[in-house]
Amino acid sequence: MEKLLAAIPWGVLIIACLTLGLAPFQPPHIWEKLQMLVKGQLVRPIDWFDFLLHGTPWLLLAAKAIFALKSS
Repeated sequence: MEKLLAAIPWGVLIIACLTLGLAPFQPPHIWEKLQMLVKGQLVRPIDWFDFLLHGTPWLLLAAKAIFALKSS
């Protein structure tokens, strides 16, 4: 996993988070999906797909940051 994350440049992950991770921007889609998850309303398959699609860049960025801090 660390090798995969090391192969992805920081800039690419940050741009992915700012574009795919937040799109559409009013309000950020990932924020809506997180609210639905907390309320227990994330039940339809399309909602889960959307949550994974918009959440993956954030998850990868967090994992890369954790591994970078851990290895330094």
